[in-house]
This record gives sequence, C-alpha cells and structure tokens, in this order.
Amino acid sequence: MSGLWNNMKTTLLMGSLMGLCLGVGYLIGGQIGIFYAFIVGGVMNLVAFFFSDKIALATMRAQEIAPNDDPSLWRIVEDLSQRAGLPMPRVYISPAAAPNAFATGRGPRHSAVCVTAGLRQMLNDQELRGVLAHELSHVKNRDILISTIAAIMAGAISSLTYLAMWDRDDRRSNPLIALLLMILAPLAAMLIQLAISRSREYEADRSGAELAGDPEGLARSLQKLEAANKRIPLPVPDAQSSLFIVQPLTGSSMARLFSTHPPTEERVARLRAMERRGY
Repeated sequence: MSGLWNNMKTTLLMGSLMGLCLGVGYLIGGQIGIFYAFIVGGVMNLVAFFFSDKIALATMRAQEIAPNDDPSLWRIVEDLSQRAGLPMPRVYISPAAAPNAFATGRGPRHSAVCVTAGLRQMLNDQELRGVLAHELSHVKNRDILISTIAAIMAGAISSLTYLAMWDRDDRRSNPLIALLLMILAPLAAMLIQLAISRSREYEADRSGAELAGDPEGLARSLQKLEAANKRIPLPVPDAQSSLFIVQPLTGSSMARLFSTHPPTEERVARLRAMERRGY
C-alpha cells in the first residue's frame, strides 16, 4: 500500500511541476511562451537523458570494475539483479573517502551502480547488500530518469523566468509581477523537485528492503553512512546530490526543507517497522 501511495504522490508532483513549467511559459509569452517552455524543457531533457550517467561517473572519478577486481561486490550486484529481473548493470568504484553510493543511467539496460571506497571499507556484506538493493530498486523503478526530468524541468522554469525581465508585452510588463515570478516560480519548482526526490527515496528503501530480504541491513547501513557523511564531506554538484543513498554534505536542521533526502531517522524507523511486520 505504501508503494502505491509513493507512486501516486510522484505522479501528482511531476504533473504539478509540468503544470508550473507551462504556467510560467504562458505568463511570460502566452501561447508562444508555452511553446518555448516545451522546446527548452525538451532539449534539456534529451541532453540529460543521454549524458547524465557519464557526467555523474566522471564527477566521482569512478572506475568500472570486472568480476575479478572485487568478487564479493560483483557477486552481490549479480545476485540482486537476477532477483529483481534486471540486466547486470556496470559496476563502478569511486576513490572518494566519504562512504556513499548511487545508481545512474537512462534505463535498466543502460544502468550503472557505483560505491565509494569509503563505503566499501565501512560496511559488511549484509549492509552492502542492503545499499545495493536500494540502488537497484532505483534502476528498476526508473527513478534516475524521473529525477533527471524533474531536475531539468525545474532548471527550465528558472531559465524561463529570466525571460520575464525582457518581456515588453503591455499585458505583462508590471515589474512587480515580473519580480515575483522570478522569485516564486523557481522556489516552487525546487520544492516540488525535492519532494519528488524524497518520495522516490522512501520507495527505494521499501522495495530495496524487500529485494534484499533484510530491512535491518539497510537500516544499519543508513545510520552508519549518515554519521560518516557528517564527518567526511563529499563535494558534488547540487544537481547530482539526489543520486546518492544519503545526501552528501549534510547540513543543519534548518536546511532540512531543502534536502533531497528524507530524514535518515524516519527512513530507519520505516525500515524497522517493515522488519516488525515481516515486511
């Protein structure tokens, strides 16, 4: 039931983001503005669709490994992929000391999972299995594509609002309206984008725990990773932070509203409730 609600919530939020994008386009330029909103969003989505995985892996200086390079890691990914009915993804290790992991790629047949050297050293096999099950759930649920589209639409809205400064249509030339549009539209887009990201993290936790057959292993790994990321920062672009299993560069509680991830304590509580129910 929680999985159905998470998917419905994501659909509603994505619809809201698209509606906001079209609304901003209309306010800026009427029907022509809607046309430009489609063009800007479409071009940016195509670029992200084909190149976001390469950009993310390059940012982390990740190196692809073969089965003999890390037999235990490879075996866990292979087993979970078979259980999930997924093609074997490419497997990468990043030299970063901060323990974290992410999945990327435009679909199950073009996917990759990456763990950092810090995570590989910190977690035991049970905990590593929980993390990789979470990431493979993102692949199966096509969350990478959903998050990429949401991020690009939010970026398109921000770009479109700057056009309001150059709008000379008498019906839309009120400078106060233009200023409010420039401030409020990107803020609303960002909040919707973050809500989508948090919703998909909850769903990946749930489906990942079921895939691994062990909610407790994932719960323990999240606690370890959260604590370690407060000590060892992982500087990555804001646009990529939603990819990771725990948010890099964890901030203060005041920044929670703008977090790409739900609170770790809430994620752990949900996983342990699954364990008590026999999931």
